[in-house]
Amino acid sequence: MTTETKLLTADALLHLHSQGVRGELIRGVLCERQPGGIESGAIIASLGREIGEFLQRNKLGTGTIGSGYQLERNPDTVRETQIAYTSLEKLPRDQRITGYAEVVPDLVVEVQGFNRGVREVHDKARMWLSFGVRLVWVVQPETRTLEVHRSGAAVVVVGEDGQIDGLDVLPGFTCPVASIFGS
Repeated sequence: MTTETKLLTADALLHLHSQGVRGELIRGVLCERQPGGIESGAIIASLGREIGEFLQRNKLGTGTIGSGYQLERNPDTVRETQIAYTSLEKLPRDQRITGYAEVVPDLVVEVQGFNRGVREVHDKARMWLSFGVRLVWVVQPETRTLEVHRSGAAVVVVGEDGQIDGLDVLPGFTCPVASIFGS
């Protein structure tokens, strides 16, 4: 006897979210997620604030925290970012989206936490790049470093004494790595 897995849609995931179920869809299969810890939440808040203030000053696009992006249909894939930036060209300010955005962000930030292993975070970084994200930052609280991932390029590790740079994705954005760890 075989059991057939019922694939979920992005709309079904939104409905589940309204009922308190937290997760992502990978090709229609629900992958439940537990909330991150205080340390990763503080890092997300700190770096999210830095990016948000920069976007507001420069009117560059939309910054989000904890938002879902629909990357595939039939079967649906919806992944959640911890922090993301999407340019005005892809997501105009006057476009209201109440569900999942069906665009690929330009920048995604992932923070490794107690509930996410190194491999999981690196796999997700590679997945974002494969869908066309131009820049992925992976924050490693244990080593107090930030990894810069770009398609076709070697990963660059920036230490606590260095600065991150928005490169051509967020031109002019810089931030001391120490500041995202509260130092």
